[in-house]
Amino acid sequence: MTDLLPLFVNLAGRRVVLVGGGPVACSKLAQLLAAGAEVLVVAPKVAEDIAGAGVAIARRAFEDSDLDGAWLAVAAATPQVNRRVAEAGDARRIFVNAVDDPANASAFLSGVVRRDGVTLAISTRGDAPGLTALLREALDWLLPRDLGVWLGEARRQRMTWKRDDVPMSERRPLLLEALNRLYGSTAEPAEHAESSLDSSAISAGSAVNRRGEDS
Repeated sequence: MTDLLPLFVNLAGRRVVLVGGGPVACSKLAQLLAAGAEVLVVAPKVAEDIAGAGVAIARRAFEDSDLDGAWLAVAAATPQVNRRVAEAGDARRIFVNAVDDPANASAFLSGVVRRDGVTLAISTRGDAPGLTALLREALDWLLPRDLGVWLGEARRQRMTWKRDDVPMSERRPLLLEALNRLYGSTAEPAEHAESSLDSSAISAGSAVNRRGEDS
């Protein structure tokens, strides 16, 4: 398989078709609703959590025309049904995420870390979901607990750079200096010690080892 293009999409108010009504479909529905998608669930039977989610439900087998007007399809059914969804999606140029079925997928929902307005996503192209989960956990451990402060400072700096026409090539070192000043201006609190950029050069391997020792 060729390399995937990492892409964050805005699904707010956009139609997404979720095919399947079991526990896996339920977990995907939660993700889609969190993204603000307008979801249609298609399945002969649906779990109680799906039935009570307030989304449109077609209690029947999937039909190709269900994808008309959709921006994305999520197939969480049998491999046979997933294949049909994939074929219908290809015919309409609609990306299809086939849960735990990479052969029938053209889009992959990755492991996600969200904190204070920052989103990181990890993908193994659907081949190793267990590894994706481990990497997500390691990255979550490495991120500073006060990441929202970093984001706020980065936004303030960006406004200054745009006002002063600072070249893109000069902005990264300026941001590094600004973030380090957050911890150098006063005595560094203990909870911020590992947040300092000067002390956060911890390898992913040692992070995983330390996390294991804590468990």
